[in-house]
Amino acid sequence: MTSEQLPLPLSGVFPQTEPTRIPRARRVFVNRNLKMAGIDWVGFDMDYTLAIYNQVEMDRLSIRATTEKLAARDYPADVLAAIDYPIDFPIRGLLIDKRFGHILKMDRYKVVQKGFHGMRELSRDELRSLYHHKKLKPTTARYHWIDTLYALSEATIYASIVEGLEERGVSVDYGRLFTDIRECIDEAHRDGTILNEVEQHLDRYVERDPTLAQTLHKLRSAGKRLFLLTNSRWSYTEKMMTYLLGGAMPEYPSFRHYFDVLIVASQKPTFFQERRPLLVRTGSEVKPATLPLERGVVYEGGNLHDLEKALGVTGDRVLYVGDHIYGDILRSKKESAWRTAMIIQEMEAEVIAHEACRDELETSARLEGRREELEDQLRYYQQRWKDLGKKIEEGAAASAVTTAIEGDRLRVKRAVERVRGQLRTVDAEAAKVEREIARRFHPYWGSLLKEANEQSSFGDQVEEYACLYTSRVSNLLAYSPLQYFRSPRDLMPHEL
Repeated sequence: MTSEQLPLPLSGVFPQTEPTRIPRARRVFVNRNLKMAGIDWVGFDMDYTLAIYNQVEMDRLSIRATTEKLAARDYPADVLAAIDYPIDFPIRGLLIDKRFGHILKMDRYKVVQKGFHGMRELSRDELRSLYHHKKLKPTTARYHWIDTLYALSEATIYASIVEGLEERGVSVDYGRLFTDIRECIDEAHRDGTILNEVEQHLDRYVERDPTLAQTLHKLRSAGKRLFLLTNSRWSYTEKMMTYLLGGAMPEYPSFRHYFDVLIVASQKPTFFQERRPLLVRTGSEVKPATLPLERGVVYEGGNLHDLEKALGVTGDRVLYVGDHIYGDILRSKKESAWRTAMIIQEMEAEVIAHEACRDELETSARLEGRREELEDQLRYYQQRWKDLGKKIEEGAAASAVTTAIEGDRLRVKRAVERVRGQLRTVDAEAAKVEREIARRFHPYWGSLLKEANEQSSFGDQVEEYACLYTSRVSNLLAYSPLQYFRSPRDLMPHEL
């Protein structure tokens, strides 16, 4: 009697109800190898990191609050009310040119590739004449980065008002307008116009992630110690964190019990650069903190050096998770050896768009290959044309031979013209496919992390400063707290 190997998996014994791989939209992506086994402390920002905001509702609130304050500054209220504010217009990583009223997107080399004035897309010639003749310096006062989700409304308001006023024949001081918008948004924050509304309707503005508590618990259960480091004040932090974690797990009587250290009003990125004192808050009173730091106590301010000393760890044994490319990720990476994980809420949509345009991406790659073939042919025929021309100029050949060479040269010329025509066709097809790919990601700007074949300026910063990136903190739940996150092999062009 012979036995027969049964096929695996055994249906009904180990039913395969779910795929073994984590869905790409919920994966953690790796720029730099990171062994979680070597991480002792995991720190978290709060806003747009632990707290995932409903971006559409937040933008509507911010636009309403800002335009009301602009009207109080003598901007025509009837015009502001009549203007359409397309919330889907901006993405992160854009640059506002306050001199010309333009909004720009750059590639990783700081070359402007797309731009809008109001809601009108700038032509290639306009971009070339303004930004391609000398190196652009985006850190000067002329420009302003839109690098956070909260700042998206700034770009929406700016573009919409520029268009709305100019359509009505009103002269616009682009720099003054943007300054007023920024000041009005800041004022709306300071006076509670925005925060009070969010606090009163947290369920409208904030998503309560049902697996966030489990994620933090899993890290703690593996021996990781957790800290909260946020710029928000204590009153807002307490309401927000209670909403996110309060009553989520019976093991934790309050959100404070998830964290070994709580620091609010940290004033990042100053926290990473200056030696501000760490204070302890008791009710409405604050006083200098003393070591060791105590669990459940609320601290304010502080600085990187003193926190590392208090935690008793070297920098590379700390993983800090945040959403702000400058305040959380870039500065912590530049000023310390902390490992970094960036929360990019847009990643789920970005990955879904990438999956949806796989056919177009394959077509684009095929056209790139065809372009290389044609360019090789063109180089060959152009060189052949030159070589035949030299033979004729030398005049050393007999008359019959010269005639034959001239015939060859005519055929080569026709080949050059044919290949150039094919190249024009390929270029046009490639440009069309590129536009289709871009529209899959975003109707105005294309991919958040890419610009054509290059990384966008935002994508370049993510790659350089974030060891890991993912769409939300709870994506870590699918991984072991001791996970070895490995980056893919980084190929140079000659290795492709």
